[in-house]
Amino acid sequence: VQLQASGGGLVQAGGSLRLSCAASGGTFSSYGMAWFRQAPGKERELVAAINWSGSSTVYADSVKGRFTISRDNAKNTMFLQMNSLKPEDTAVHYCAATRRLVAVTNIYDYSFWGQGTQVTVSS
Repeated sequence: VQLQASGGGLVQAGGSLRLSCAASGGTFSSYGMAWFRQAPGKERELVAAINWSGSSTVYADSVKGRFTISRDNAKNTMFLQMNSLKPEDTAVHYCAATRRLVAVTNIYDYSFWGQGTQVTVSS
């Protein structure tokens, strides 16, 4: 499966952005999906994960209550709605897919990656 992330940009603290991840070349509903992010000088970390149907989600503690992950299997697309953004959310955000159907938190389970989209939050 090929993944294409979009929707990043520059936003002021407290603002919102919606990221999208378009999938092609595979059966989208056969994959668990996730968003990861990587800030300069830091390791890539999980933001949120979602199971194949969208019925189960997992969030990093740092984004709980502010971010919402979702997917539309009919449109082969995953989303990340980011509200109440903070400067510490600044990072390149990546979408990823795993052949496991559940909401997976281990980065090493993800075999397919999009190219990343930059999110910058100014204070």
